[in-house]
Amino acid sequence: KDPFDQFKVWFDEATANDKIEEANAMCLATASKDGFPSARMVLLKKYGPEGFTFYTNYTSRKGGELDSNPRAALVFYWEPLKRSIRVEGNVERVPMEESKAYFHSRPISSQIGAWVSDQSKVINDRSVLTDKEAELTAKHQEGGEPMPFPTHWGGYRVVPRSIEFWQGQSNRIHDRIKFRIPEEGESTAEDSKWVLERLAP
Repeated sequence: KDPFDQFKVWFDEATANDKIEEANAMCLATASKDGFPSARMVLLKKYGPEGFTFYTNYTSRKGGELDSNPRAALVFYWEPLKRSIRVEGNVERVPMEESKAYFHSRPISSQIGAWVSDQSKVINDRSVLTDKEAELTAKHQEGGEPMPFPTHWGGYRVVPRSIEFWQGQSNRIHDRIKFRIPEEGESTAEDSKWVLERLAP
């Protein structure tokens, strides 16, 4: 009845699987305002009925696309389990206080990384990054000055309109179960806000 209950079962099993190094890795697909698509891997940091949350540089290509066209798709693929999950939905920025709390919970090296990289911008060479990293590490290493919160960095949340679970089968007749938000006037199962459908593989 609730896709997040099913997601938790599969995500926990993927996390516990020794053959899966980063169960929270997901492909994020976005599109520019005129519809040109792009995709990249990001890491899921939080999930629940409110949606799927990840963090990035707001001035990056994906940040620009999400701000101008706030829709996205996510794909998780766990090959050892022959399982995949697809999520489609609208996107919103998480509140700044939530982004701040997460930023300051990260290791100092990760905090520095958020400041070092002007993500997606052209740079002359790698020293642009390593020199900035060395400068910030000397100033903000453990015991040094606290790292300020970068206002150009924070979270996005994909609020799902549909979540599909795919279970591979050796006979190629795979299982596809889709939860989606109902259209206006469409009924749902009792005690559920989702329409549940089985799709042909």
